Amino acid sequence: MRKFGWKINLYPFLIASLFFAASCHREESLSVEKTTPGVTNSEIKIGSSCALTGHASFLGVSYIHGAECYIDHINEKGGIHGRRIRLITYDDGYDPPRCVFNTQKLINEDRVFSLFCYVGTPTSVEIIPIVEEAEIPLLGLFTGANTLRHPFRKYIFNVRASYYQEISAMVKHLVEDLNFSRFAVFYQYDAYGLDGLTGTELALKKYGLKPVARGNYMRGTTDIEKALDLIIASDAEVVIMVGTYDPCAKFIKNARARGFKPVFHNVSFVGGNELARKLGCNGNGVFITQVVPSPDARALLSTADQYCSLLQKHFPDEKPSFVGLEGYINSKVLVKGLKWAGKGLTREGFIKALESMDEVCLGIGLPLSFGPKNHQGLDTVYFTEIKCGNLVLVTAWGSEE
Repeated sequence: MRKFGWKINLYPFLIASLFFAASCHREESLSVEKTTPGVTNSEIKIGSSCALTGHASFLGVSYIHGAECYIDHINEKGGIHGRRIRLITYDDGYDPPRCVFNTQKLINEDRVFSLFCYVGTPTSVEIIPIVEEAEIPLLGLFTGANTLRHPFRKYIFNVRASYYQEISAMVKHLVEDLNFSRFAVFYQYDAYGLDGLTGTELALKKYGLKPVARGNYMRGTTDIEKALDLIIASDAEVVIMVGTYDPCAKFIKNARARGFKPVFHNVSFVGGNELARKLGCNGNGVFITQVVPSPDARALLSTADQYCSLLQKHFPDEKPSFVGLEGYINSKVLVKGLKWAGKGLTREGFIKALESMDEVCLGIGLPLSFGPKNHQGLDTVYFTEIKCGNLVLVTAWGSEE
């Protein structure tokens, strides 16, 4: 029998195999990138647009710095399943068109995994269609606007209570405990202020009341004189204020200088710590509702203590604030959601992880809960009062106060 000997050159086959394996790896990588933007083996990209400059910069800077404190802390410990969180933040100056531009850039160019820590109603409501079209999660907004809650929005997760809840809680005390009945509303003329105006009207309607006056100013200005004249003429006993710290501070100072001294109530977005600083002792007796506990409660609440310590470490020139603590709490929720979503991170898995949070302890004294049809984690409203430039918690109400 004749034997045939075959001499085969394996080099071309080896090259082809390596090329095929590399191609498969590239296809797999592209597939992962396509299905999970912003996620690599070492990093998770998160994107934010907020006011880092301009007339609302205290809010944006405090909010982001609070969030960054905890993110940096987690990254120093190794990140989430071996991935570090990278927060990409763009300044929108509290301007809706700039917020839209930034959001599109974060989604289409930066290809972030999730959006996070947006600031303001007029900016945030403009990106709702973008978020829903991109099917990208948006967690933690510094706004209590009803539009971001109703109708239910699958991709938007609010950690804080709403403006309706803040105003309703305050009106309840002012009517039932302090017997006031003449309410005026001073509001920013945009989606934020109009939401607060509607919330006030709904809260007063429960008691058969209506605002005795409505005065507004344009966003980005401190032109409050016409609104002040109108509200003084109404002889209001209470002024519900839905604005930012500069115009609200000017309104209160000018009102008191003219002998008009009603009860002033501001919602949390005003930036209570900055309003108190600007008013000093002129702010005595001004009320501000809050949606997170006081950062001064370090001895009682572990998260307040952690926030103050990490803020001192990472931003030593910045003082603790309610706004900053809210940003810090948002980051704690973000981190839990990313952990619970597992190592094979996807946007849908992240959403399901958030929705599975039921009675989750955050170290703030009350648990957070989300659900498949509940995307607001906290409902508690706290009351603070300005005393000589400081914010003091109000725990008791009565006409004798």
